[in-house]
Amino acid sequence: MLWDKPWVYGPFLHLFHWGVTLWLPLAAQALIVSHILWVAQRVLCGGATGAGHLGVCLVAAALTTAPFTVAMLMPDVFAPVVVLALVLLAFTASSLSRAERVWFSALAALGIASHLSHVPVALAMVGMAILAGRWRGAVAAAVPLVAAVVVLLATNGVGHGRAALSPHGAAFLLARLQADGPASEVIRARCPAAGWYLCAFADRLPMDANDFLWAPDSPVNRDAEGRARFLGGALLSPEAGEIVAVTLREHPVAVAVAILRNTVTQVATAGIGDTLGNDHLAAALRPRILEGFPAREVAAFDASRQARGTLPEAVAWLAPLHAAALLAALPLICLALWQRGGRTRVWFAAAVVVGVVANATATGGLSGVFPRYQARVAWLLPVLATMLLLRRRG
Repeated sequence: MLWDKPWVYGPFLHLFHWGVTLWLPLAAQALIVSHILWVAQRVLCGGATGAGHLGVCLVAAALTTAPFTVAMLMPDVFAPVVVLALVLLAFTASSLSRAERVWFSALAALGIASHLSHVPVALAMVGMAILAGRWRGAVAAAVPLVAAVVVLLATNGVGHGRAALSPHGAAFLLARLQADGPASEVIRARCPAAGWYLCAFADRLPMDANDFLWAPDSPVNRDAEGRARFLGGALLSPEAGEIVAVTLREHPVAVAVAILRNTVTQVATAGIGDTLGNDHLAAALRPRILEGFPAREVAAFDASRQARGTLPEAVAWLAPLHAAALLAALPLICLALWQRGGRTRVWFAAAVVVGVVANATATGGLSGVFPRYQARVAWLLPVLATMLLLRRRG
């Protein structure tokens, strides 16, 4: 168990790779996404066909960031899955079989628990069901959320000795709030009287949130005497919680404005660029493959474009296609709903759009603005437009 991540996605990976090959969990992720798109097409169009499903998957593969999210062995893949699974449960449960309802509930619970940013996204989906007056749907969407919370409390209680959603999550929120300014103001105003560890670094704040958390020479990872701090983020979390509480109490408007600004920026920032480089892979990833997998996996990793640093250039031509698909998505969704609307289709589309915005708030608003964070769900919009434009059966 790592101090900064839930202990959920790792066991999911192991369920499929068993130290044999990392291609198997990738295939599992692809099948999960393919299946949920099949069901979404079925409920939106009154039925699903092989040709229609192939068309939807081709749009996703050729014109969106979907394949990069699905192929990445990180919990990002569950962000769009959580959105679609909860929307299906909340708005189209009557079109699902009992086995499908159980499957999507379990899948959503796994996805929500795999990354803390998925919790606010799930809350937004429950809120949309309530707004639509779908009380049974709201309950159906809330059940996986409650199950995920139980999983997080239990695993963190066992692994960290604290039954909390995120035992050290305050360190991440502090990183965001000090970068935006309010927490830095609190530290300067309260120090040195507060006696906080960060008082010694008040003159260096604010700084980039990512550097604050991970740079080797940041206040989190090296003390005022220059000594390295092992698991500095975890060590800082109790103090971070105190500073965050004071910041929220004394600067609520500034915090809200910063979250809104970062959310808007994140909505407009979606791309595959920051997933393609080879930064830190040799130090952070290759040793794990070397110790847990056959030599052929290491050889394949070493021979890959990403490991050799040539992947960004090889796929740069895709960026304009992704941007064009995103720009066209909302007008096409509106056109499709105007031509062939229906209450369920309208609420389904609205909930997906809200899920995309909620993802921006949960990542950019509360953590940091990165293209990967929004790319993981933005592809839902062109795919949704495609499904809505398909001819309805019957």
